[in-house]
Amino acid sequence: MSILEDYKPEFAKLIDHLKADLMGLRTGRANPALIENLLVEAYGSKMPIKQVGSITVADARSMTVEPWDKGLLKDVEKAIAAANLGLGTANEGQFIRVSVPQMTEETRRDLVKVLKEKIENGRVAVRGLRDKIRDEASEQEKNNEITEDDKYRLQKDLDELTGKYNDQIKEMLEKKEEEIMTV
Repeated sequence: MSILEDYKPEFAKLIDHLKADLMGLRTGRANPALIENLLVEAYGSKMPIKQVGSITVADARSMTVEPWDKGLLKDVEKAIAAANLGLGTANEGQFIRVSVPQMTEETRRDLVKVLKEKIENGRVAVRGLRDKIRDEASEQEKNNEITEDDKYRLQKDLDELTGKYNDQIKEMLEKKEEEIMTV
């Protein structure tokens, strides 16, 4: 069924977007993904931190951001503080030290709630794409481009494919939830 093949890249994009979104959730360990996409006011436009400097993990609880243009130090510091991620910042003159505080049980539970919201948004996106494909198949059947049997076969294959992606999403949830709740 070529219609499913046409949409597989879109399913993959949804999964990749969700993975990138989940990388930004803090787990108590320093990870550049926490801050690399935060937008900094630089040169009259907004740019991700990863485009204005280098991010290095110093140890399990801290990382450094060293802007290539030292004039952006205050802007980078402001962007990290404005993101409200609960990260501490210290301007060291040449770089910004970002500390990742120990998470409390309550913080972990709140983060799991955010995680589940993001996961549900991913599931909704997968269902939306599934519905779009079903509508397209029905339209093709109406226009006599495919037979009724082809449409039902497509829907069966589509349900299997959607189930596969939903299983991937569930696996991502379990893995990230375990990461968050591990002390």
